[in-house]
Amino acid sequence: MGERTMEHVLAAIDASTYATSVCRYAAWAATRLTLPVELLHVVQHQDPVTARHDLSGAIGLGVKSDLMEELVRLSQDSSRIEIEKGRVLLAAGEQMLREAGVAQVTALHRHGGVVETILEREDTARVLVLGKRGVAHEAGGEHLGSMIGRVVRASAKPVLVASREYAEPRHVVFAYDASPAADRALERLANSPLFAGLPVTIVMAEAGGDAERAKLARAEAAFAPEHSVTAVMERGKAEEVIPRIVAATEGALLLMGAYGHSPIRRMILGSTTTEMVRTVKAPVLMVR
Repeated sequence: MGERTMEHVLAAIDASTYATSVCRYAAWAATRLTLPVELLHVVQHQDPVTARHDLSGAIGLGVKSDLMEELVRLSQDSSRIEIEKGRVLLAAGEQMLREAGVAQVTALHRHGGVVETILEREDTARVLVLGKRGVAHEAGGEHLGSMIGRVVRASAKPVLVASREYAEPRHVVFAYDASPAADRALERLANSPLFAGLPVTIVMAEAGGDAERAKLARAEAAFAPEHSVTAVMERGKAEEVIPRIVAATEGALLLMGAYGHSPIRRMILGSTTTEMVRTVKAPVLMVR
C-alpha cells in the first residue's frame, strides 16, 4: 500500500489524439499543485468466454481446427501488441511530463476495465485528468466518450476533461447554479493553488430574479483579493450561454459542479451532459 500514500495527479491515457493534451494538462495541474503525476494506461483484457464467443462465427462456418488455432494465435498476438503499444505510450507520456517540469512521474500499466481501474487508483489522487474521447470514440466527431460520464458519476475526485488541443488555462469560467456541488466548486476555486492568481468569470444562466442575484453576489464575494472577478447573469439556456462565454474567453478553463440543480444538472446527467462538455472547446473541470 505504500505506493499509494502520496497525493498525486492521476492522468489516464490511451492511443487517442487526446494523450498529448492529457499529459500537458496533467503537467499544468501538477506544477501548480506541486504534486507528482501517476500516468495510467489500461489494456482492456478479454476474458476467455468472450474470446470464444468472438470466434463462434468461424465455428459456424465449419472452419477447420488448424485455421481455428490460427485465429486464436492472432487474437493472442493482438493482445501482446496492445500491451507493447501501452508501454510505448507510457514511455512517451512520461518523457513529455518530465520535459514539462514534473520531477516525479510514476507510469502504471494495468489490465482490466478502464473506469474500474481509474476508480481503484483514485484514492490518493487530488485530481483526475482524462481525454474527452477515447480511441474507440474518436471517429464519432463530437461524440463524448461514455467513460467520462461513468467516471464523473462514480468518482469522488475532481475530474479535468482535457480538450483536444492544449492551451494553458489563463482564465476560469465558473458555471454557477448555487447548488451544493457548485458551492463546493466555488470553495475549491477560491482556495486552491490550482487557480491562484487567475481571473474568474462567474456565470449564472437561466436566472434573473432577486434571490439569484443575491446568490451570485455572495459567490462573487467569496474570492480573495488576488482574483479578478466578473459576475454574469443571463436568462438564456445554460447550454447556449456558457459555451458562448467560454468561446469568447481566451485561455478559458470551464469549472462546474458535477451534480447540481437544473440547468447545470441536466448538462451533467441528462442527454445535454453531454451537450455542453462535448461542444466546449476548452478543458472542463467537474467537481463533486
